Amino acid sequence: MLRNKRRVQVLIGSLVIIVSLSYLVFGGLRDTMVYFVTPTELQAQGAQAIGKPVRLAGIVVPGSLSVVPETLQLRFAVADTDTTIAVRHQGNPPDLFAEGRGAVLEGRLLRDGTFQAETIFAKHSEEYRPPAEEEAATWRKLQRRTTSTAQEGS
Repeated sequence: MLRNKRRVQVLIGSLVIIVSLSYLVFGGLRDTMVYFVTPTELQAQGAQAIGKPVRLAGIVVPGSLSVVPETLQLRFAVADTDTTIAVRHQGNPPDLFAEGRGAVLEGRLLRDGTFQAETIFAKHSEEYRPPAEEEAATWRKLQRRTTSTAQEGS
């Protein structure tokens, strides 16, 4: 009898520990996972989205980019098929950042409807384009010169 009572206590204790750990792990993961939203999805969230950290993904609208060189203040707009959102960012953008290209922005939606970006991730094209034949010929010549120079030196 005492042995069965001990087993029940161990089983209940184990269950409590497993449930507690599961809650901590999955609760923590849920809070740290950040998916990106499109401008349409962000606008649909309305007042709920104001001030909350979010990743916004869209295309930088051609003609919308303005930069103040002295302060590195960037202003531009990102859009999807239906919605455009004005964006502000302080600092240097990544090298691949340009109008007409995709970007993922980390930041917060402000009360005035402007998105304050803290970080910009520029998206690059996923398609590979081999170098033009002229560039490939130049590259082959350079390789031959480098190889022959290295062989002469040894």
